[in-house]
Amino acid sequence: MATLRTLFGRGTTQYSVAELQALDNCDDPALVMTVRDLAAGYNGHRALEAVSFDVEPGERIGVIGPYGAGKSTLLKAIVGLLPHQGAISIQGASCHQSHTMVGYVPQHEAIDWTFPATVWDVVMMGRARQVGYILPPRPRDRQAVRSALERVGMWHLRKRQIGQLSGGQRRRVFVARALAQQASVLLLDEPFSGIDATAESEIFQVLDVLREEAVAVLLATHNLAQAATHYDKLIMLNGGHLVAYGAADAVYTPENLAATFGDRIVLFQQDDGYVVVADKPCHEHEHSDHDHHH
Repeated sequence: MATLRTLFGRGTTQYSVAELQALDNCDDPALVMTVRDLAAGYNGHRALEAVSFDVEPGERIGVIGPYGAGKSTLLKAIVGLLPHQGAISIQGASCHQSHTMVGYVPQHEAIDWTFPATVWDVVMMGRARQVGYILPPRPRDRQAVRSALERVGMWHLRKRQIGQLSGGQRRRVFVARALAQQASVLLLDEPFSGIDATAESEIFQVLDVLREEAVAVLLATHNLAQAATHYDKLIMLNGGHLVAYGAADAVYTPENLAATFGDRIVLFQQDDGYVVVADKPCHEHEHSDHDHHH
């Protein structure tokens, strides 16, 4: 059943009628993803606790917070790489049914770039659940891969080894993989880390294409100034807890910033209405806007 939902128990506590009713709202056609009371962690350590939010089709959402806030944990739990408690519904299906609807671009250093695979091979992996791992690709699979590579401007490099690409090109290949997968939601973990401004701009152009196709994007980032202007909404995390969720001007309040980043943040209001956030010079915190690498 498309509306079947898997509820993960919270110890001996059962879901209340109100919570079950809230989960039934996952069938709202205006929402592509609903997360309720999500909790996850590593090796018995709880790194994410009671996080809930909704995502509409085509929304671009920035996931922000200091080092260890739970940004990577959130994305890994949604895509199914971590055991978790709570409920995740994507287009009305439980997370167990909907993993084919979620594309994932992990942190750059989490991938073995020496693995012998071409650009074409990597993007074709996005079709694995449709094709299977044994059967040869069908014409429609090949067309899906070609279309995905063309949309991210990487068709001309389809025969190139993945390890020979630049950082920005590698990110675009993994976005193409999600496009070939025909994902409804794309999760990107620090995709702008270690790339130049040109590559960053190219990735945002690809994200604009995704918006036009109603693909929702959740993107973990440590660039708070950019997050204020490039995303529809922000998820602010600290210590595994949801501090705030909403538009930048609602999330970037002095109270939320102080609770999340302490006194290191200065808030500026520009004439065009955008909110810009900057770190105070403080060498002691130079690594603190990055999430844990697990």
